[in-house]
Amino acid sequence: MATHELTATPETVQWGYYDPAGEPVMTIASGDTLIVHTESGRADLLDELGDRASKAVRDILSTVKKGEGAHIMTGPVAIEGARPGDVLEIRIKDIQPRYDWGYNGFRPLAGGLPEDFPYLRVVVVNVDAEAGTGDWGAGVKVPLAPFFGNFGVAPPPAMGRVSSAPPGEWGGNFDNKEFTAGATVYIPVFNEGALFSVGDGHGCQGDGEANINGIEMGLHGTFELIVRKDMSLKVPRAETPTHYILGGFDPILDNAAKMALRETIDFLGELRGMSRDDAYSLCSLAVDLHVTQIVNGYKGVHAMVPKSLFE
Repeated sequence: MATHELTATPETVQWGYYDPAGEPVMTIASGDTLIVHTESGRADLLDELGDRASKAVRDILSTVKKGEGAHIMTGPVAIEGARPGDVLEIRIKDIQPRYDWGYNGFRPLAGGLPEDFPYLRVVVVNVDAEAGTGDWGAGVKVPLAPFFGNFGVAPPPAMGRVSSAPPGEWGGNFDNKEFTAGATVYIPVFNEGALFSVGDGHGCQGDGEANINGIEMGLHGTFELIVRKDMSLKVPRAETPTHYILGGFDPILDNAAKMALRETIDFLGELRGMSRDDAYSLCSLAVDLHVTQIVNGYKGVHAMVPKSLFE
């Protein structure tokens, strides 16, 4: 299988959206490896960053037309043979910091506590990849655990172009910190070629993403992309070496939790032939519900099913 590299430039990104009509910037075969070098940044930080901000991110911020969302998405990449009704298996092989900086911020009318913080604050976070820490001068260093907050395929054609801000059946703004190296994510395909895009690199993030940002930063990501014609999904699923992950998303957090539970009950029926009653009991006894994020319009909850239950 071949290995391909894709670097974020003004010609290889779509800023703030997923689009079923988007033209792929690259086409690869199922099973190929894709190495992506992403960018993240804000125009109001460029003077403070100086030479630390790449020419690419400066060019993207100054020349690319911004869509509905905030995320600089690298892609889309077409995968040969992907058809509507298939599933795209995304094996996350490696994720590394690309730069020695990131940022964190909040803004009016956003985040988990907009009524308490009705103003803009953005800070540069110094990233020490060797030490594995991020430091913005608050007297505490946070451990790095890099992941991509936002990746997916183009949405159903009937939806047209959608913002990169919410999660959905096409993937999108998961902001799930479990999707680090070693995780595999399965996303239903809605268009020829799937049209995979990735961005929103995070150096780390807590569950919930309370103020609307992790450490926002450019990352290097390595993915193996496989078209699965033996699977059928309505919404994404994932797994790590230790857990199966079933997600829910809805503007109301309770409804997101209900969706995650229903997805888990269905999954346990498929995996183990469990009755719905037994699967519901298992959810209560051994499955953890985590608040993925509360800040993307559509809130997220993900259920963590330990694989050790079935060993």
